[in-house]
Amino acid sequence: MNFKKLPLSIILCFVLTTVLAQEEDIFGISEKAKSPKSESSIGNVARNVLEMFSVELSGGGGYQQFSTSFYTPNPGLYPFTRYQNLDGDPLDISEENPLEMQGGDWVFPNWNGGLRINLFNLLTIGGGFGQEWGNLAPMQGGDHQFDFEGATYQVDKLYGTVGLVLYDANRRRAFLNWRYRNYSSSNLYMQSELRQRARQNYPWRFIFEAEFGKLNLKKAYDPAFDNGTDPYVPRLAVSDKNYYGLGLRVERDFSEYTKMFIKGGADFRKFTYAAADYSEVQDLDQKVYALQAGVAVRFPGTKRCKIAGCGVVMKHMHNGIEYRGSGIFNFQNRKVGQWY
Repeated sequence: MNFKKLPLSIILCFVLTTVLAQEEDIFGISEKAKSPKSESSIGNVARNVLEMFSVELSGGGGYQQFSTSFYTPNPGLYPFTRYQNLDGDPLDISEENPLEMQGGDWVFPNWNGGLRINLFNLLTIGGGFGQEWGNLAPMQGGDHQFDFEGATYQVDKLYGTVGLVLYDANRRRAFLNWRYRNYSSSNLYMQSELRQRARQNYPWRFIFEAEFGKLNLKKAYDPAFDNGTDPYVPRLAVSDKNYYGLGLRVERDFSEYTKMFIKGGADFRKFTYAAADYSEVQDLDQKVYALQAGVAVRFPGTKRCKIAGCGVVMKHMHNGIEYRGSGIFNFQNRKVGQWY
């Protein structure tokens, strides 16, 4: 056919018909169209923004390590004991040759609760509040042992997070397109296989996450030193520096609005420990290797359909407004295998 001889109006009509056919919304159900979620433009924007937020709660445990390069001209002001070679020489350290000490114990339980924002399925930004309970095992170095006053500690933390999405359903589709790039478009078998695999439900998401925040140390002392009347100042204290952490978060979607996740990583913190007369302090480094599991629920921006007699369980339209037909714990536009 010679398209040059066709009138311009016929060509435009053909193009518009093709475009409209591709975006046809059968039975009011569409995954491509950005259907309004409210009668007003302000309400629609507010609901689209609301859908970016999710609340989450997680808990778990881990292992913590305290370490220090110890030096002081007054070692008698610190709680040292000998656990080897009891008849050996006294503590022999210098500023050029400090005593390297390290000790660790379990952290359990710890929990976090917070709010998270999803930015274009590329970045996540969040923050929240958490608590942690841990044991204070003695630090050891050489044949010496450094005994903390208390056996346990508790910290509250305010934190923020920034995450980079490494792999999810969108990146999986891009990877499949790259993997099948060498097959010709006329190879119907391979193109059909590509389409089927690309349409499969992929519920996993992998996020590299950085965390930063402030700690508030609580109950880090030996109760035997507290008589209930005199004020007691614990010798272990949080440094004025912020802590930071790195981790990997693995999420699994159970619907568009609910998911479970596992997060593993390490926090790096600074503490100080004061001498008996509080005349000097020693810097302590703490590393916490933790694993947490939790749940997250995204706020639904689309209202639940309450029209009597409407039995549609998928997202659908009423008077040009999009509604949900199912609860947030179910997939809205379900595919094969997602109905039960």
